[in-house]
Amino acid sequence: MTWHYKGIEWQPPEDFSPEDVYGMVYMITNRATARKYVGKKFFWSQKTLPITKKRKRRKRTLVESDWRDYYGSNKHLREEYDQSGPDLFHREILHLCNTKGECAYMEAKEQFDRGVLLTDDYYNGIIQIKLGGNAVKGLCEENKPLQTPKTVL
Repeated sequence: MTWHYKGIEWQPPEDFSPEDVYGMVYMITNRATARKYVGKKFFWSQKTLPITKKRKRRKRTLVESDWRDYYGSNKHLREEYDQSGPDLFHREILHLCNTKGECAYMEAKEQFDRGVLLTDDYYNGIIQIKLGGNAVKGLCEENKPLQTPKTVL
């Protein structure tokens, strides 16, 4: 199964790197029940290489994650996927993000905007976020919160 972005099948460029895009916010839909799951997935994960004779310290490097075959982390969604297989599910990328912080912000924003905890239409059972303001400085203008209007005396 493939990921879809803006209505078309999405494939990253051949020279895909963390500098291009770090992760995504996605929605997986069960076509039989119409239940959905909104989450985030990073395209890259850190791998720690062991100490060797040539290398005196551990080295950290970024490697591509399992995003191509990923079907969410929710227990109930995974059970239905294991029983039914991939053909029953539609995977859609809602946002491509440049940083971990941007992914966290956009995931929480989508979850709150969609009211995923307020209805049984979603598999989501928790919204968890820990985010600092500096992590989202690079977001475009349309996603920034409105500024408080100045009081005129």
